[in-house]
Parts: sequence; structure tokens; C-alpha cells
Amino acid sequence: MKRHLSFSGRLVAAVVAAGLGVAAPLSGQSVAVKADTDTVVHVLNRLGYGPRPGDVARVKAMGLEAFIEQQLHPERIVDPVIDRRLAAYPTIQLTTAEIARDYYGPAEALRRAGQQAAGRLGRPPTPPVMMDPTMMGQAGQPARPAQNVTPEMQAARQREQQILQDLMQARLMRAVVSERQLEEVLVDFWFNHFNVFSGKGQVRVYLTEYERDTIRPHVLGNFRDMLGAVAESPAMLFYLDNFQNVDPKAAQRQADEQMARQRLAAARGGRGGRGAARPQNQQQMERQQQLLQQARNRGLNENYARELMELHTIGVDGGYTQADVVAVARAFTGWTIDRPRDGGSFQFNAAMHDNDPKVVLGTTIKAGGKKDGEAVLDLLATHPATAKFISEKLARRFVSDTPPASLIDRAAKVFLSSKGDLREVTRTVVTSPEFFAVEARRAKVKTPLEFVASAVRASDATVNNVQPLVQALRTLGMPLYGAQPPTGWGDTAMDWVNTGALLNRLNFAIQLAGNQLRGVRLDVRTLAPDTGETTRTQLVTTLVSGEVSDITRNTLAKAESPQHLVALTLGSPEFQKR
Repeated sequence: MKRHLSFSGRLVAAVVAAGLGVAAPLSGQSVAVKADTDTVVHVLNRLGYGPRPGDVARVKAMGLEAFIEQQLHPERIVDPVIDRRLAAYPTIQLTTAEIARDYYGPAEALRRAGQQAAGRLGRPPTPPVMMDPTMMGQAGQPARPAQNVTPEMQAARQREQQILQDLMQARLMRAVVSERQLEEVLVDFWFNHFNVFSGKGQVRVYLTEYERDTIRPHVLGNFRDMLGAVAESPAMLFYLDNFQNVDPKAAQRQADEQMARQRLAAARGGRGGRGAARPQNQQQMERQQQLLQQARNRGLNENYARELMELHTIGVDGGYTQADVVAVARAFTGWTIDRPRDGGSFQFNAAMHDNDPKVVLGTTIKAGGKKDGEAVLDLLATHPATAKFISEKLARRFVSDTPPASLIDRAAKVFLSSKGDLREVTRTVVTSPEFFAVEARRAKVKTPLEFVASAVRASDATVNNVQPLVQALRTLGMPLYGAQPPTGWGDTAMDWVNTGALLNRLNFAIQLAGNQLRGVRLDVRTLAPDTGETTRTQLVTTLVSGEVSDITRNTLAKAESPQHLVALTLGSPEFQKR
């Protein structure tokens, strides 16, 4: 292993030397679209998580145009294999109410009971566990102290951990196995665009519903529909704090009304009249005072309003001002969650809404009630800046880190003319001359998710337990559902290229090729029966599906075993690109 690591160091140096940095801008020069091997591989690398053995021949047989059209209509693809594999993750079909009641509820109840018991005994309560993804365990949940944990509590914790574990494993299984590859790429893209962080409080309870019902059905649908679904999603409402966004005047009014009722009840109780309210003890009075003060402190929350414009629609250069942020925040007052601790759904609370007129991007909005927020979404979803912002992000995902302005402009025009039809905008990007240009091929560096999924697919590994792959993504710096900032994960070379990250990728390749990932089996004998030149050439064809540099060839020639040869090929600079 020590000698393997020395080769790893040399390979990392080769990766850096090979220029895995930011790709040069594309010229936009087109080439004739032919279903030759290089073109088919390019399409499989961009519209999915890379080719498996036999995929290139299959696409050639059906025709490139037919394949792209099929991927643009995933509802037409019969995929019994992934349907069968997803049956291993039953919680991904549960409602949020069921998840809250049966999985998170029992553990939370035990924790509250423990804290109350500790308070009665004069012990300090157990501090809350911080949901930092870098500290998460195998199931993606935080590692908790083992001391003083009853068997009942341990069982309850394992049960609540199953929700995120099932969700992560299902996502990665889909990327590796599903025939609906473009849909999976777009789910990753749009979840990242509308990112929420699993480690923030109640977001984890709503995460299953968020991906399944808010993101997945809309990735090739209408942008306004998806924008509205996200705005009403409890996951987003909690993540960006809009469930606490209320009109300050309404919050004060409610606090005053509560105080008046409290005083009236106390006065009646003090008179001892028949049927009068019973006097409250000092602790109850203090608690009510705290609640009233919290109500007074609640007010306008600008978090969602700002990210709605900066990250979800018009972009940071879209021309909005701080006054627009405030106006949008006012429009979304009262958009909240009914009983969030119980997995409740979206609720519009009219009593908490600011009904006064608002001016957003020069447009006066005075629809009143929930329609104020709807009007803002209508305005932003059809704004030319939104069309450009979304088109540029899609072009960056599918074409280049620096996509040509010509492509962005054409896609933006389609966005506006089709009223945000994401299937047509995506079609414009993935059938464009810029997409098929020679300069676009292998111009993108794979994210850790793309690297892991493509390595498993290219090597035709059998996956009986996807959890080691989930864990590998955490090691590689991209834990699923673990991006803390609203910006989500980066999608350019500079976000993922550094010596430490590339060394971790090679270490994963060594584990995969050496069958060290429990439940993931790779047939090394079939891939590389030996380390000879013929085998090396064939392995490059099988795994990389393209040419490699002389540096890479010289490195592969020093492989000490078939397993090492497979690992070095998967860790090569060329395999890191798509």
C-alpha cells in the first residue's frame, strides 16, 4: 500500500500538470453531429452519469436524436430495475406527517422526557446536537454520545436516522442504475438551485417530500410551477426562515391582544367569581411573558426574499435593490407552516400578512393576501433577467464553465417565448452547436457525485449496498443534502480541483478496484486480466472512452497489479472530466 500511495502522489501531480483547472471559453464553433463513438460518449457524459458497458452501442443503434428525445421524456421510459431497487427504501414514499409521527416523533419525545427529568433532578439538560455534515455518521446523522443511552433511545435514534439514510441511498442508486439519466442529472441540478440543508432543524423532516413532490415532478416542467411549489414547501419555508416572516404591526397587535386576554383572565380569577379562570402560578406567568415578548420580536424576515431574487430567479446582477428585498419580504408575510413539529403543511396566515401595497422592481403589487406573494412569483418567473440567469446556469452545467453568450441568449429567448418551459430550454441547450462543439468535450470537471456514479457505471460494478458510496461522497467533500449555504454545491472546476480532493478520489478508486467497499463488487479479472499494454489500451477504452495523455499512459505502465491498474485509470486526469 505504501508503494500505491507513492504512485497516488505522482498521479495527483500528473492531474495538476494535465491542467484540470478552469476550462477556456468555448468559441461556439459547431461540428457536424454524427453518432460516432466520441459524440455518443460526450452525450452520455453530459445527459447522464457516464456510459456503462454496452451503452454506446445501444445509443448508436437507436440513434442519437432518438436517445436525446427519450431522455427529455423520462415518463416514457420503462425502468423496472430501478423501481425494484427503490423498494429497498420504503420511507421515500411516506408522507411528511407519517415521517414526523413514526420516525422523528418517538426520538424527540424521549429527548424531551429526558430533559424534563434532568431538570427535575437539577442536572443540566443535554445540549442539542449540531447537524454539521462534516461530523455526520454513516447514515448522515450526527454521531451522538453513547453514554447514558437507553436501548429504547438507541432504537428510536436508529429509526429517525433511516429517513435520511434511505433518501441518500435512493438518490445515489438512481444515479448509478436508472435509465432516466437526464432526469437524475436535472434533479441534482434543480435541488442544488433551490438548495435546502438537511442539518437545519425541521428541514430533515420535510426533505423526503421536498425532493419527491417539489423538485422531481417539475425538472422538465414549467419554471413558474416549480418556483411556486418551492415557495410553499415547508422545507424551504423553514430553511430560509420565511415561516417566521410576519408583518411587524400584526405581530405587535397579536401580542397586545394576548396580553389583554391574559389580564382579563387574571382579573376574573382574582375576583373568585363563579366560573372564573383560575389564578396562574408564577412560572406560567413568566412563560407567557416570554412568549409575548417573542411575538413582539417577530417581524419581517428578509432571508427568503433576498435568495428568491439573488439565487432562484433574476440573479445578483438582476437590478434589484434593498427596497425590493423589503417589498418582497412584505409580500410573503404570513406564508408559514401549520404545526411544523408534527410535519404539518403550508399555511397562509392572513392575520400575519402585510396587506399594504408593495413596489417590486418598479411594479406596484396590491393584490392583497396570499395573492401578493403569487404576484411576485409571476413577476420574477417571467422577468428577462430570470430567463438569462437560468439559461446561463443550465449552459454551465451541460456545456462549459464559461458558456458562450450566443447559447445563453438563444436559451433565454426560448425560456421567455415558452413561458418557462424547462423541457424546451433544456432541449435548446443539449442540442445546440455549442453543446456538440469539440471544445465542449471533457471541458467539465466531475463533481464528487458525478465521479463516484460514473466510476461505478463505467466499471460495471454490482451494487448490493449503496451506503459505502454515500459515505465516499462525504469523504470527497460532497455529502448528499449537506450543502449548508443557499448557493448549494459549486459546478465549476475551481470548486473541486485541488491536490487533497484529487488524492481522495484516487483513494476511492483504489477501494473500488480492490473490492474494499462492502456490498460493491467489481470484476477486476474481466476488466484487467493483467497489466500488459494490450490490457491497458483496452481498459482506457472501457473506462475512459477516449484518449489519454502520455503522462497518464506512463503512469498506467507502472501499475503493479490489475487492481492497481483499474484504480489508476479511474483516478486518471481524463476520467475526472466529462
